[in-house]
Amino acid sequence: MFTNIDINKMNRLMEENKDAKQIISQLLENHHVAVSMIAHEIRNPLTLVSSSLQIMEAQHPEVKEFHNWKQTMEDVQFMCSLLNELSSFNKSGTLHHSVFSIEQLLKNIAVSFAISLDAADSDIEFTSRIAPGMGDFTGDKIKLEEVMLNLLQNARDAVSSQGKITLEADRFHDCVVIRCTDNGCGIPEDLLGTIFDPFVTYKENGTGLGLSSSRRIVEAHGGTIRAESTSEKGTVFTVTLPI
Repeated sequence: MFTNIDINKMNRLMEENKDAKQIISQLLENHHVAVSMIAHEIRNPLTLVSSSLQIMEAQHPEVKEFHNWKQTMEDVQFMCSLLNELSSFNKSGTLHHSVFSIEQLLKNIAVSFAISLDAADSDIEFTSRIAPGMGDFTGDKIKLEEVMLNLLQNARDAVSSQGKITLEADRFHDCVVIRCTDNGCGIPEDLLGTIFDPFVTYKENGTGLGLSSSRRIVEAHGGTIRAESTSEKGTVFTVTLPI
């Protein structure tokens, strides 16, 4: 798996050396194909294993009392989730462009997230402020929605049961700036530099691919994503996208 540092180095080399561009492009394409094939070949039999275990549990409820049964089920589900996220991460740099209202997209995301909090009977206070008139945006609507929901879900995991989360968006000249703020546990300063690296996670049962995939999606749009945080006080993720 290439890290962000590896990919940045290869991008610089491709810009500096035309002969290297074709070789590196083919290398990256082969890498993506290999990752997709491996994930696919593992996921199919693992899905069958997961289905079989669920059928066994439904037909023989007593297995729930077996030693380590619950842990086994959780481990299988985690592996399935990891393979799904690996496939998404592998495709995160490939965009399917369309023209849409980013203002409406963000409003829809805010409503969906608010509904999910209500459905979970959560006491988390969520507010949104989406500036009007941000105009049309050309990009991958589904992948940008994935980025925003990932940031909001991370914020939900970081705050207490009575925490606060805010989603804000404004347009400054030719850029849309989106901020997701929470007053949760925060990220220690010495860890901030690694949170976007693949497979690096500081959450229990985390895969370490959510933020890395988000960064690849944002950068594929020509934008940036950064995090500012204070331990025990909260975190702000800022996404900047050129229009």
